[in-house]
Amino acid sequence: MSDRTIRRTTAALLFTAAALAIAGFTALGSIFDYPAVLKHPAAEILASFRDHQSGVTTWFGVLAVSAALLAPAGILLGRLAGGSLGRMIAIVGVAAAVVQVVGLSRWVLLIPGVSADALDPATAAAAVQRFEGLHFWLGTIVGETIGYALTATFTVLVVRAVAAPIWVRILGYASAALIATGVLIPLEVGIASLSNFAGYVLWCLWLIVMAVVLWRAAAPALARTAAPAVAARG
Repeated sequence: MSDRTIRRTTAALLFTAAALAIAGFTALGSIFDYPAVLKHPAAEILASFRDHQSGVTTWFGVLAVSAALLAPAGILLGRLAGGSLGRMIAIVGVAAAVVQVVGLSRWVLLIPGVSADALDPATAAAAVQRFEGLHFWLGTIVGETIGYALTATFTVLVVRAVAAPIWVRILGYASAALIATGVLIPLEVGIASLSNFAGYVLWCLWLIVMAVVLWRAAAPALARTAAPAVAARG
């Protein structure tokens, strides 16, 4: 593919990832009170999940697809950037996609079975315990904490690589910093949940803006090395 085709393909991936994330979070917030519901006792979360299981699994699947799109976007951005910076963008983008897909997919692949077991008095206690384990390890640790760190790192690397207006770069750095505060959530730092959520709102906006920057670029939008970004190649 030509650089122009790669740029526009990447722009489409970033825009689609943002659109799916916005749709998924909006729908889950409406039908499942997500992410606030995750602070409730496990039995209550499972009961709410059963009440809206079809919608919840569908929209978590949408979020998983959104997260997965970071992998091809990262690979293409890495190809355009080239050098060590490009390799880092590709590696971190794929890693961020993988850990988030793993974390989100539990709602589609594992939680339905756990939820069903929670209805049987003979297996309810074990089911709740299993849910808590999945929620902590696949959710809090893998999908969220590690996912937050990798997403923030990916964002910073892309900001360094793409020549964009200063306000777009500031938006990227600000969203990365706020997303990174999510690693403090397991330590029960109260404001971390709010700042992390605000970071993802800004991040979705940044993805859309970056998609426009890449789509419209007429001269090199990406640096070939870790040196300061230059204008986009035609």
